[in-house]
Amino acid sequence: MSFKDEIKADVQKIFLNELEFADEHLVNGKQMTVLIDESEIIERQKKEKSNMDGIYTRKILMYVRPEDFGPLPAHGTAIKLDGQMYLVTDAVDEYGVYSITMEANRSYGKAGRI
Repeated sequence: MSFKDEIKADVQKIFLNELEFADEHLVNGKQMTVLIDESEIIERQKKEKSNMDGIYTRKILMYVRPEDFGPLPAHGTAIKLDGQMYLVTDAVDEYGVYSITMEANRSYGKAGRI
């Protein structure tokens, strides 16, 4: 077994295992095993600079099996995750697991609510 094959096996057996790290989520109307990585997205946001006053952006980084999700989504594709709509800002196949970064934008209204 090659090193790459071992990594792919670990992804399936450990990383996207519901008993270890991942959870069931509803993605585009289909129940699937997903890992939401909130720590990594926070680290990425620290490096970004935003000049969009009055805009609240919620970013999500999710990992999912290609066989569960389907084709790798293109930048700007809409994805519905647990009832919330997001737009794909980045999607990469990382050794047999999709890493999909998404965001949802909401602007502040006159009353200051989201």
